Amino acid sequence: MKQFPADFWWGAATSGPQSEGRFAKKHANMFDYWYEVEPEAFYNQVGPDTASNFYNSFREDITLMKEIGLNSVRTSIQWTRLIDDLETNTVNQAAVDFYNQVIDCFIENGIRPIMNLHHFDLPVELYHKYGGWESRHVVDLYVGFAEQAFKHFGDRVKEWTTHNEPMVVVDGQYLYQFHYPKLVDGKKAVQVAYHLNLASAKAIAKYRELGLDKEGGRIGTVLNLTPTYSASEAPDDQEAARFAELWNNKMFLEPAIYGHFPAELENVLIRDKVIWEIAPEDAEVFKNNLVDFLGVNFYHPNRVKAPDIAPNSVGEWLPTRYYDHYDMPGRRMNIDKGWEIYPEAMYDIAINIRDNYKNIPWFVSENGMGVSREERFQDEVGQIQDDYRIDFIREHLEYLHKGIEEGSNCFGYHLWTPIDCWSWTNAYRNRYGFISNNIHTQMKTIKKSGEWFRAVAEQNGLT
Repeated sequence: MKQFPADFWWGAATSGPQSEGRFAKKHANMFDYWYEVEPEAFYNQVGPDTASNFYNSFREDITLMKEIGLNSVRTSIQWTRLIDDLETNTVNQAAVDFYNQVIDCFIENGIRPIMNLHHFDLPVELYHKYGGWESRHVVDLYVGFAEQAFKHFGDRVKEWTTHNEPMVVVDGQYLYQFHYPKLVDGKKAVQVAYHLNLASAKAIAKYRELGLDKEGGRIGTVLNLTPTYSASEAPDDQEAARFAELWNNKMFLEPAIYGHFPAELENVLIRDKVIWEIAPEDAEVFKNNLVDFLGVNFYHPNRVKAPDIAPNSVGEWLPTRYYDHYDMPGRRMNIDKGWEIYPEAMYDIAINIRDNYKNIPWFVSENGMGVSREERFQDEVGQIQDDYRIDFIREHLEYLHKGIEEGSNCFGYHLWTPIDCWSWTNAYRNRYGFISNNIHTQMKTIKKSGEWFRAVAEQNGLT
């Protein structure tokens, strides 16, 4: 038996915009709006209007989560639902009532609620009016939203996270065109990365100003901490991996844990004339508002090699001028999703945090595999026999356990996701949950992996 630490979080993660549906929301977020103006960009033109119907079925859904042994669940509070007036941060009472009921229902079922504040769901009005995260004003509006969430729910929610995968906002909206508004603008991308970091630090400051940290509360952030592996030991490949690590990981990790940006990264951005604009007081904000814990999302490794084109070539500035993606021959794949399967990275993450990031308390905030047409794997009674998911989780847990045994301060593992959820432009093409969701009837059924995970949680370990 591979035992995990006492009080280990065995759970799963979802988000408000991917589970709740748009029911009774006053504002549209970036994806709501994108679906309104370009539904054909979404798989089978399925948008966020219903999602997994959690707004209406949360009691039944949470009962199912309890049934599969979850003792913790991360979801998010939607800015676009909680706040009525985005400039003055007045709250919508119906939203307060909804989130109060959800939080109380989790607690009544013995499930610890972990609440995230920003999961790619910026109110689109603030993008059209101010440029969204390009604007310092939007940073301050976000802190006002966070303050309302803390005041209304901080008595029961003891773990908060400021962002989920902020790097994806930078990549998707400003570099690689997979999130609305699909820009390619390196200078704006760099500024947005800065403001997302600043928003996190300022929200942490507000949390502590309210004294919630003195009532047993903690606040952190969730980063997609994808390890970088170079194609070879050749100096050019090593240098490519070094910059990829600076840009993709350290740009968010170091401010969160050390209170400043990597000097090497800043030097490159200065040289390339894309460095962010700052205010003199920001340095103290970063220095004084470090995270209490870290959430780490991991799905696949990031393999890179020296770029085929010289980094000082003329044209639009993109961070990928310093590295190219590398497909390792013979790699294991989840072919449905197009992602490499490399569970060994879980150990590497654990040791990296132990050795380079103060051995800060952390948990696996997302891990999982998306598989399409899972009805292929139904048995005669209609249960999905997802042995592939069981194998995937088991392998990642084994490498995680090895890292914990060697001293990494990990306190939990959350699968993405408890119930099959709406996945942005992929909609429901790939399924990730312990619990299947028929999106036409909203009938939800526990998969084989859900039953397996319950046994793992009950024995707090792997046999």
